[in-house]
Formats: sequence, C-alpha cells, structure tokens
Amino acid sequence: MRMALALLAPLALAACDVAQQAADDVARGQAKRAVNSVVAERFPGVDAAPVTDCIIDAASAQEILQIAGSSATGARAEITQMVLQIAQRPEAVTCIAGAGVTLLKL
Repeated sequence: MRMALALLAPLALAACDVAQQAADDVARGQAKRAVNSVVAERFPGVDAAPVTDCIIDAASAQEILQIAGSSATGARAEITQMVLQIAQRPEAVTCIAGAGVTLLKL
C-alpha cells in the first residue's frame, strides 16, 4: 500500500501542476485581451501585440488576475490606469523599447 501511494504521489502533484498552469494560461489570455484593448485604444496605430506581451510580463500574478477579471466587473477606468502604470515600469519600458515600439503618451 505504501509503495502504491509513493508511486501515485508524484502523479497527483503533476496533475495539480498541469491544472494550475492551465488556470494561469486562461487568466493570462483574458488579461492579454483586456490589455490589448487598452493599448489599441490609448495608442492608435501602434502594434499592440508586443506592447501587450511586455505589460503582461511586467505585471504581478495579482494584477493579471485583476485585469483578467475586469471583463466580468466592468472596472474599465481602474484597469486602464493599472495597465498604464504597469507600462511605465522599467522592465516594461525596456521590453517595449526592445520590441521597437515607442509610446509617446501614457
């Protein structure tokens, strides 16, 4: 019995990791759509995709969850402000510049 539990424990942990990764991917996908919308609205003519990726990469897990949940809560102004603040972080600025994008107004 102990041997069976010892063999099953890693499988159970792997299943939890897979489920967590799937949940993270869903949240990041929803957050990307929200960020992309903000970037497209605030910076017309800019290729929003690389900017969005940089902002998502610079955001914390909590911020990603808040942004992802914005579609359900309708907190548009707060999310826009959050996205713009994240975009001003040094790691986001460096990433955006590295993508060859210049944002003139934040």
